[in-house]
Amino acid sequence: MSNQLLRHMPGYYKTSQVMNSLTGVEAIQMQEFNSKLDDVLNQFFVDTATFALERWEKELGIPVNNSKPAAFRRSVIKSKLRGSGTVTVNLIKNVSESYSNGEVDVIENNPNYSFTVKFVGTLGIPPNLEDLKNAIEEIKPAHLVALFQFIYNTHNTLAQFTHNQLSQYTHDQLREEVI
Repeated sequence: MSNQLLRHMPGYYKTSQVMNSLTGVEAIQMQEFNSKLDDVLNQFFVDTATFALERWEKELGIPVNNSKPAAFRRSVIKSKLRGSGTVTVNLIKNVSESYSNGEVDVIENNPNYSFTVKFVGTLGIPPNLEDLKNAIEEIKPAHLVALFQFIYNTHNTLAQFTHNQLSQYTHDQLREEVI
């Protein structure tokens, strides 16, 4: 950046130690300024916000919990932003996908006053399932029951491996992780 500043100055400054020092310091300051400016701009978007997550949460009426990972907090914020309006299958799907970071299907069961959120894009139980349950409880009609269905590795999936190959994994890893 120092050379960029010197390019806009008369040629005899290029050999000046004083001008090189000054433009070098200015270049560092400009880089720091640009970095801080980018960081502030990032706060306006949920996916890149860091120190403004608390502000997003307060604005949306979400309890602030700084002990939770930023990714979980972002999921709650995005869910709240998506969760306004008339409750539809698509709304529940969008809210659920913001928590699971994977695809879900929402299966209506109107005769039994329920619906099932089936996680089809991720194995096992999402780590922030309680937050998702709370979000769905907040947006769903009171007379409906929300059920959750998860997918796991099955015996058929794991049958292609030998016992020796699988012995390095725990039972939970075999059930919930892509091997």
